[in-house]
Amino acid sequence: MTRTYVITGSASGIGAETADILTKRGEHVIGIDLKNADVEADLSTPAGRNAAATQASELAGGRIDAVIACAGISAPISATISINYFGVTEFLRALLPALRKSDAPRAVVVSSMASMQPSSPELIEAALAGDEALALSIADTLTAQGPRVGYLVYPASKRALSRWVRRESISEDWAGAGIPLNAVAPGTVLSPMTEELLSTEAGRAMVDTAVPMPLNYHQPTESIAHQLIWLTSVENTHITGQVIYNDGGADATLRGDDIWSWNDPQ
Repeated sequence: MTRTYVITGSASGIGAETADILTKRGEHVIGIDLKNADVEADLSTPAGRNAAATQASELAGGRIDAVIACAGISAPISATISINYFGVTEFLRALLPALRKSDAPRAVVVSSMASMQPSSPELIEAALAGDEALALSIADTLTAQGPRVGYLVYPASKRALSRWVRRESISEDWAGAGIPLNAVAPGTVLSPMTEELLSTEAGRAMVDTAVPMPLNYHQPTESIAHQLIWLTSVENTHITGQVIYNDGGADATLRGDDIWSWNDPQ
């Protein structure tokens, strides 16, 4: 049976790859992006998110089987927190009624290995509290100090998103409605977002220091797309609340072999 997928960021990168694979399989794909998409909307604003959700639901006939949220930016600007966090979480919440009408609803978001990098705890907490105005104010303060400090907005947005997934996945809204909710955290993906940075030796060296990938090095978009598709398939019945590091071994390299001792007797 054909499933209906809503994919944000469908015009480029991981989102475009995912939409292309699903379309070729015969699935019904509704793409959302700023342009060149079935629904053209700006997810950096509340109005844009609501309009996108309304139009996607209408195009789907009121029932959506899966949402794959790929839209995101990494620029050291305040809008990064709005797009990467609120543009995902509020959009997903708006589609809950349509997801609940599916026999096998699923949702997955794209986080990042950057979620483990230094960030801004204050910005993360503001995002998790749902206070976009405060989050933007904190982001403005960071970005005003230049791109090096402004970059902290990006890892903060992805860490907040990963925490939201773990928090929300086991709630009545998601688990209670039978909807697996997960995140995939890529390493360095060969996409338009990273093209300029990876074009120089200095850029590649900086990236590889932050995100060491001993398995197969930098990854193509399809390596993430196939995982997103499986997580939103009918076969995934019990994986939820997971942030899956699809990163060529970067997580294991950086955090080592023991991530369980937090629960050992002290």
